[in-house]
Amino acid sequence: MTELKFDGRAFINGERVAARDAQTFNCISPVDGRLLTAVARCGEVDVDAAVAAARAAFEDRRWRGLSPAQRKRVMIKFADQLLAHADELALTETLDMGKPVKYARSVDVNSAANCIRWYGEAVDKVYDEIAPTASTALALITREPVGVVGVIVPWNYPMIMAAWKIAPALAAGNSVVLKPSEKSPLTALRLAELALAAGIPPGVFNVVPGYGPEAGSPLALHMDVDCIAFTGSTRVGKQVHVMAGQSNLKRAWTELGGKSPNIVFADCPNLDRAVEAAVSSIFFNQGESCNAPSRLFVEASIKDAFLEKALALVPQYQPGNPLNKSTVMGAIVDQTQLDSVLRYIESGKREGAQLIAGGEQALRETGGCYVQPTIFDGVKADMTIAREEIFGPVLSVLSFTDASEVVRQANQSVYGLQAAVWTRDLNKAHGVARALRAGTVHVNQYDEDDITVPFGGFRQSGVGRDKSLHAFDKYTETKTTWIRIDSPV
Repeated sequence: MTELKFDGRAFINGERVAARDAQTFNCISPVDGRLLTAVARCGEVDVDAAVAAARAAFEDRRWRGLSPAQRKRVMIKFADQLLAHADELALTETLDMGKPVKYARSVDVNSAANCIRWYGEAVDKVYDEIAPTASTALALITREPVGVVGVIVPWNYPMIMAAWKIAPALAAGNSVVLKPSEKSPLTALRLAELALAAGIPPGVFNVVPGYGPEAGSPLALHMDVDCIAFTGSTRVGKQVHVMAGQSNLKRAWTELGGKSPNIVFADCPNLDRAVEAAVSSIFFNQGESCNAPSRLFVEASIKDAFLEKALALVPQYQPGNPLNKSTVMGAIVDQTQLDSVLRYIESGKREGAQLIAGGEQALRETGGCYVQPTIFDGVKADMTIAREEIFGPVLSVLSFTDASEVVRQANQSVYGLQAAVWTRDLNKAHGVARALRAGTVHVNQYDEDDITVPFGGFRQSGVGRDKSLHAFDKYTETKTTWIRIDSPV
């Protein structure tokens, strides 16, 4: 096994530094409760230092002054650094937040590296425009980096969520200050070191670990931050928008919660595939995914057959030691989140849903944070478990008989991140997909994905899009340069 030595200090202006007041917090592994390291508990003064370093780097053009092709070469080296340290990063991610190491290595590291490489490759292929004006003018429409970008990311996919934001921001020529979740800060700090090793200049990419009120809020409120990009809960996302307005009206982009509906019609073309997708997608990453299909709508005539197949798969997802390469469901990120999941399970029982699988804490003897894969049948749309984001391995099953009614119930949510529809009827697939209020609608699959397509949601699932070329819209300003032409001929 790879031997790790963790450095919990912040990364500011190309150097590892302690918090100015020397305060730290303990980073505890949810795998077995062990102390991994002490991490710098950054506050406002540390955020000020990181923003000042980022501003200086932006103003002296040490990064944005490079040509797109030059930045591309460095970004590709950055991606290569991730792959060169893949085992270390994967093990760190597993110990820090509890996901199975097999997925930390095959999914998280690879996806983060691919994202950084893709935006590096893309940046010298994005063209500016010339407006179709009269012959007496030349109107140039150009993109410029927005400046200093603050990034706040969650604990469930620390590397991937960071990459989705820092990759397009850096590729466009911005400087970045990243605040990782205090629940999983370690890979973010290592990414900053790897970026420096790849050739990203000091001050361009800074990382300030700490708690939200102490480090996240000062970043969102900072008068010298031009843009704040946040992924996390809808509750905190709303606060980020308020703070952006209270300060300098900085651009605020938020990717927030979800309660994604997964709709299976009786004419589903492959019931086994639909069952496997429903089960694997809700239990993947311990259910700690904003886009998890946590509301399963199954047409009444096939519900019994569907659930019989689903229950047969549940034993495959019993939690185990995340460091074991055969484990497919690991630990909940910490005791606080575990307690929250267990409270939701109790609310489901109390409100009359039928518990048909799981529902209990698991592996107590390990000292870690584990919960059984859980399925509720007979769920009603007004139950708490059908309305609120649980962020754990809990599936709510509802039945339906009418297409228009299931669409109405599916849209009866404050969220609108993702959705799915399973049917062999092309008209039904198109009609339901158009009617669902979600940023992504999957048809006859769930969660197939690619960096080339945008990710984000409607309504209280957030503002803006990660991934694809659309992400550049968040981190660039559009400028018009109007040139008067007095023709000599």
